[in-house]
This record gives sequence, C-alpha cells and structure tokens, in this order.
Amino acid sequence: MASSANEAPRHAHLATESEQTWLGIMGGGQLGRMFAHAAQAMGYKVAVLEPQADCPAGQVADRHIQAGYTDETALAELAALSVAVSTEFENVPAQSLAFLAGRSFVAPGAECVSVAQDRVREKQFFTRVAGHMGNGGVFPASHAVIAASSDLDRIDAKLLPGILKTARMGYDGKGQVRVKSMDDLRAAYAGMGGVACVLEKMLPLAYEISVLVARGVDGEAVVYPIAENVHRDGILFTTTVPSQNVSASIAERAQQAALAIVAELGYVGVLCIEFFVLQDGSLVVNEMAPRPHNSGHYTMDACVTSQFQQQARAMAQLPLGDVRQHSPTVMLNILGDVWFDESGREREPAWDKVLALRGAHLHLYGKAEARRGRKMGHVTFVGTTMEAVQANLRAACAILGIPV
Repeated sequence: MASSANEAPRHAHLATESEQTWLGIMGGGQLGRMFAHAAQAMGYKVAVLEPQADCPAGQVADRHIQAGYTDETALAELAALSVAVSTEFENVPAQSLAFLAGRSFVAPGAECVSVAQDRVREKQFFTRVAGHMGNGGVFPASHAVIAASSDLDRIDAKLLPGILKTARMGYDGKGQVRVKSMDDLRAAYAGMGGVACVLEKMLPLAYEISVLVARGVDGEAVVYPIAENVHRDGILFTTTVPSQNVSASIAERAQQAALAIVAELGYVGVLCIEFFVLQDGSLVVNEMAPRPHNSGHYTMDACVTSQFQQQARAMAQLPLGDVRQHSPTVMLNILGDVWFDESGREREPAWDKVLALRGAHLHLYGKAEARRGRKMGHVTFVGTTMEAVQANLRAACAILGIPV
C-alpha cells in the first residue's frame, strides 16, 4: 500500500526556524490537548480544528478553528497555517485528510486512517501482512463479514459464541454485542440497524497487550515497551509496563508484527496496535488506532520520549526520540464516576491524597462536566519497583472509591 509519506518531504521545518512554525491537529479531545502541550514545549504553535467550542485541545491550543471536519474553508485555513497536520481521533473523515494533503504534509495519511476506520479492510490488511511475514505473522481472530441480512444464512456456526462489531465508528466498547446463538446474532444485527458488521469468534483470552510504534518519513521506526492492558466495560482501566506476563518471545513477535504493519502502510506518526494473548500462549492481532493512544499515556512520565512528543517529531520530520522506559509504571484511567459519592452527589475527588502517594502524576483533561463512563483524566504511577507502583495504584483506587 503505497503512501505519499514515502516521497521526498516537502517540509522539514524545525521549531527553531521561526516562532511562527505551526502544527495542526484535527480533533479537540484530550489527545489533542496532550499533543499541544508536547509540541508547544518543543517551540511549536498548535492549531486545532474542532466544531465544539469548549474542548480540551482548544483550551490550550494557540488557535482554535471552530468548524466541522469537512468544512473546506476551515481545512484550507488549517493547511495554510500548518507545516504539518495530524489527527487525534480515528474517525476524522479520511477525505478531509486527503484534502489537507494537497496543501500541507499530513501524517498519518488519509489511506492509513481509512484502513483503520473500517474493520473489514483492517482485518484484510492484517491478514495480508501476516501472510507476508510467514511463520512469524500474527493473524486476526476467525471472523466473517456481514454486509447484509442475507449474509446471516451463510455464517459458520463455529464462529459462535462471538462478538458482533460494526465495521465503522466503534470505540471504547461501543458498537459491539456478544452473541451466543444464531438467534442472538440475528437480533443483534437488527439492533445495529443493518449496517455492515464483522462477527468475530470469541477467544479464550489470557490478557491483552498493545504495541506503540512510531515511524518517520524516512522509514525509521521505533517500538515502545509492550503494555499490558485491563479493560472494564469496554474502556481501558489500567496499563502496566513492563508486563509481568509477557514473555520475551511474545514481545518479539508483537513488536515485529507492529513494525511490519507500519512499513506496509507507509505510515508516518504514532500508531497503536492491540493484540490478544490467548490461554495457550498464541498471539492474535485485534485492531489499530492511527494516533497516540490511551494505553500509551504512561510514556509521558515513564519514558525518555512521550508518545505525543514522538508524534510532533514525526510530523515535523525530525529524528524520532528515544523510547527507553526509565521506571516501572502503571497508568490508571480516571472516569467521571469518581466525581460522585455513594449517594450520587457530585464532589471533587481527593486529589491531594492521591498526589501524596510517591510517584503519582495526575493528568486532568479540562472537561467541564463529569459524567459516568466519561474519560476525565489519568494518573500515572512510577517507582523503582513494580511492587511499589502496584501498591500505590491500589491505594489510589481506595482513595477514589474505585474497585480493584
């Protein structure tokens, strides 16, 4: 899959060339906010295109272009201002990135994002890459595409029990339903509104991992340490690095698969790839996010180069940073639930007690309203030993009323 990212760079601006050197971001969420902080620390100005007025990234950006993601006037303004543009969420319209690419350097490119936006194309792509790798390839789970209700009659019963997922616009467990029987499957598909879906076979999971990889326009690629993730209700709960479960062989296979994926895509920027490790020790690739990722937040406090600085480096066509981890770490997602006491009354969490824990780093996202299930921030715990880090995680959960 060729990409314009492999062509000679059109921009190689360093932050020191001018205090008016800008980087652009599509999307105004917390990932854009943390990217802005990292890019500004390197001397860049940051422009954000986002329709919402009071958004986390817009609060800290040097310019907030308040417009829809397909507004060509706004897109042209962002491109004219920025030497490079990226996206902070995977569902930005790929055609908007293609429009920008005619006017500025875009990383990752529209085609890369388009593949990640569609589970059907994504699984086809993973399968192709794994086939090219031979014995070391990592394949997706057994699955079937359901493009219309007539496809239900051709489903192999061996795929049940399974998980029905919409082909597009799913994240944090949304657009997914577990099904045990054909009746369940038919009801779930009808409940999805008849949109294109993928049925994946349910697997005997041991645990989940993610691989954060970055690739520059020159083809250089670096891989961060393997992260082990725990999800609750489809939302990331904790990320632990280094994992106490991942063997050296599994880590090597996952990292090599990630490097093969970014190379095949011709990708530029930070990409997160999620894998399942099964109870028999085998490895399955699940999905990818064409941007910095929730499971990579630990890099802000535990690695030489954060995932957000790495994204800025890739966009600006600078050398990639050192991915070395200097401390054991656990990242805890903070949801809006912790703003409510047992009776449902809203109050400010006891951040003073959390921050009294040695090695605790609090990151709040500037969201005005706390809602249950809404990502409001995260806390990263670092220390000299994983035992000390885990003890502080448990202490913080007790303070915040989060079940461990």
